[in-house]
Amino acid sequence: MALFGSSDPEPAEVGGRPLTCQVCGHTRFRRRRAKLNTTWMTFFELDWLNRSADCYVCDRCGFVHWFLTR
Repeated sequence: MALFGSSDPEPAEVGGRPLTCQVCGHTRFRRRRAKLNTTWMTFFELDWLNRSADCYVCDRCGFVHWFLTR
């Protein structure tokens, strides 16, 4: 994965199954990571402690699929 996510769209798997866009049915995505900020962590300047999510952005329609990391 590049610094801010994958640079080229590619097929993705989630839970061992191929991911298909829920909007347009496309199968190529750009992967990103995103922080799930909360009010209290931001208030105490502890944003780095917030959980992260894996995001797959459809290369055709731009819909973002969010998955919590475990």
